[in-house]
Amino acid sequence: DLGSDDEYLEIPSISRQKAGTYECTAVNEIDTDVKTLDITVNYAPTVSEGRDVGVTLGQRGVLECEADAVPEADFEWYKEDRRILNGMDGMEIVNAGSLSKLTFFNVSDGDYGNYTCVAVNKLGNSNTSFLLYGPRAVQDGSGGAMGVHSHTCLLF
Repeated sequence: DLGSDDEYLEIPSISRQKAGTYECTAVNEIDTDVKTLDITVNYAPTVSEGRDVGVTLGQRGVLECEADAVPEADFEWYKEDRRILNGMDGMEIVNAGSLSKLTFFNVSDGDYGNYTCVAVNKLGNSNTSFLLYGPRAVQDGSGGAMGVHSHTCLLF
């Protein structure tokens, strides 16, 4: 959708959608020459909305954070306001490209709560929040745990 009959191609209001491979063709009476070049557009991270996860005590749980960014984002994880470091409290953080996974190998009561994933590059940052909850927690619309759900049956 971009073209020019001049020796310059001006791309006003560059956006990430304009990134890609461009081709320049020079033609005269003697010959034709074609060159291609790749345009990279840098932009701040945007993260996908976090999905709350329910995990039974003693089981394995995983929170996944995905970010779209150029250059690729670095990830930081927080529980409440405390930064989580890899290997801390039986948790592991694995970053692979645009995806970061926070894994709990043996979920305990202390692991339940709110987590935040922050994606950062030189142009900015973005974050999303998660709730790690037990199987008996009832969630409200805001993603917080409202209370405990239990069933009681009386037979006479």
